[in-house]
Amino acid sequence: MPTIGETIAEMVQYVFPQYAGAPGQIYGGRMMEWITTAGTLAASRLARGPVVLGAMDDMDFLHPVRVGDIAILRARVEWIGRTSLEVGVRVYSERPETGARHVTLASHLAFVAIDEKGAPRAVGAQVTPADPREAAIAETARARREARAARRALRAAGGAGEAEDGGACGWRFESDRFVFPEDALYGGLMFAGRLLFALDEAAAVLAVRYARAPLATASLDALDFRCPIRVGDIVTLRGTLNRVGGRSMEIGVQVLAEEPFTGEVRHSSTAYLTFVKLRSAGGGLVPLEPPAPAAGMREAAAALRQAARTERVRRLRESLLNEPEW
Repeated sequence: MPTIGETIAEMVQYVFPQYAGAPGQIYGGRMMEWITTAGTLAASRLARGPVVLGAMDDMDFLHPVRVGDIAILRARVEWIGRTSLEVGVRVYSERPETGARHVTLASHLAFVAIDEKGAPRAVGAQVTPADPREAAIAETARARREARAARRALRAAGGAGEAEDGGACGWRFESDRFVFPEDALYGGLMFAGRLLFALDEAAAVLAVRYARAPLATASLDALDFRCPIRVGDIVTLRGTLNRVGGRSMEIGVQVLAEEPFTGEVRHSSTAYLTFVKLRSAGGGLVPLEPPAPAAGMREAAAALRQAARTERVRRLRESLLNEPEW
């Protein structure tokens, strides 16, 4: 049985201009797609077969990745259940001229091993911590799994989320697209990385329309995938502007999957993304003025999430100071 360190899968990507979103910086959705790919590499090696992304924990961009940088993505399997695998992903950006390297972000993903029909199957493997440090990593991963289960139960009890009501503030975006075979990785299931790419794009359209200025993705809150999306489905992305701060804003996006021949609509996930206005673009953002009480409630909930993001980024930066490079 491998140790946690022995499960590391590495991807190295040169950041070409076509990968840029904000001027000179990588497009956030592209990075999300790469992170999912790196995580899938590590998980499928241990599972000896197909895996699908079941959930993604909070993702915060700590340092910009610029055009011309080398992006280094390292994914490791930190804990394995009967059918699931907990995977951590660490992203570094490196300037080739100087060799200076920064931690760009750290994220954790939960994958489920599946069979040829897309049903969960037993992983049939385990990881063995090599030392007390790895034992602590495995225990933390197991605790994340339990916390995620509690989060799903809480969200299910509270409904699908505030991104679903259409947006009382009036700033909305909706797009529809078919899922094509090139969007799939295994059989007829849409690859989650492609969905995250499209999700970030939908949110960015709404954000830029409001700001009328260059923006960068700053964070993606934890999200759970409630049902698979298949080739041939119609995916609908509904975005709503929830809150505008001095230089940042939150966009909520609801993801729906529709079976075109029956009309059955399934709620796949709801995501909350934060965008920041680049310093080079000048002053702050115009405050959002909710026209109705419902929009005010939406903005208040978004403000609570923003406070939680600020605190978790602070804790993440502190933890990285004493953690060795993977």
